[in-house]
Amino acid sequence: MLTAAWPVRRASGELGTSLPAFIDHHVHTHLIDAHLLPTRGIAGVVDLGGDPAALARGVTGLPRVRFAGAFLTVPGGYPSGRTWAPDRVVHTVSNASVHPGVPGGARTAVDAQADAGAAVIKVAMNADAGPVPSDDVLTALLAAARERGLPVVAHAQGAGQVERAIDAGVAALAHTPSDTGLSRRTLRRAAETGQIWISTLDIHRGPARERAISHLRAFADRGGRVLYGTDLGNGSLPLGVNRRELLALHQAGIRGDALVASLTDPWPAPARTDAVRSFVEGPAPTDPTDLATWLSRAIVVPTEELTRVD
Repeated sequence: MLTAAWPVRRASGELGTSLPAFIDHHVHTHLIDAHLLPTRGIAGVVDLGGDPAALARGVTGLPRVRFAGAFLTVPGGYPSGRTWAPDRVVHTVSNASVHPGVPGGARTAVDAQADAGAAVIKVAMNADAGPVPSDDVLTALLAAARERGLPVVAHAQGAGQVERAIDAGVAALAHTPSDTGLSRRTLRRAAETGQIWISTLDIHRGPARERAISHLRAFADRGGRVLYGTDLGNGSLPLGVNRRELLALHQAGIRGDALVASLTDPWPAPARTDAVRSFVEGPAPTDPTDLATWLSRAIVVPTEELTRVD
């Protein structure tokens, strides 16, 4: 029995189960048609890399959007130069200045996103794809984010980058690490420091996928907080609740209430989704192995259209 599930009847007559609104914690709304997401089960999203001016204007209605604004990177760093990441979604940080208004400064970069309404700051630490912030720049970015009351999420990839993110106090990883050589000590420290990992398992294939699932299992086993996220907009991912992502989470040991919690966690800030619920026809399955497929059939329904039938 799922703790957060309610047996309900829709105003249109269907019997089913109501759950808190589902959130995809890693999307890129400039690469998808976000308006289609509610019909496919997603009521809220966290945009982790987009044009802060466009994101500030917002998506009308659903899904509710929380965003990071632009990727904060260093000259030549990821994702500079990618066709999917035009200049407006990349903010280059060239120095560790903590003073407002300094061109290329860390504080200036954070302020630009925060002033646009960002709920989280995204830092690119992808050493496999170019240069990454120095320790001084990373420290300055985190200090500026703390001053604005915002957590920092990092794309940490490549030798030593997950460890650097933990040491620096990065609140969340945008992707479950798929690097080779990630030690048990690192996994334990990530969990013990309260770091959050966003799943994005379905972007991988082959050995990288198996490594990511193994790392996420070890992280969760040590008490790590896991959020459902897909990196929607990255390749051929399904628009809406991703059954493959849920099955990979199940494989990593994120099951039952924990799987639902990964979908409904309000991080980084509540997105005003109380007016809607996720609705799935029929009762929740009793076999945990069926849960991922069942959840993938959800749609978003106004709460006022649902009547509990306990």
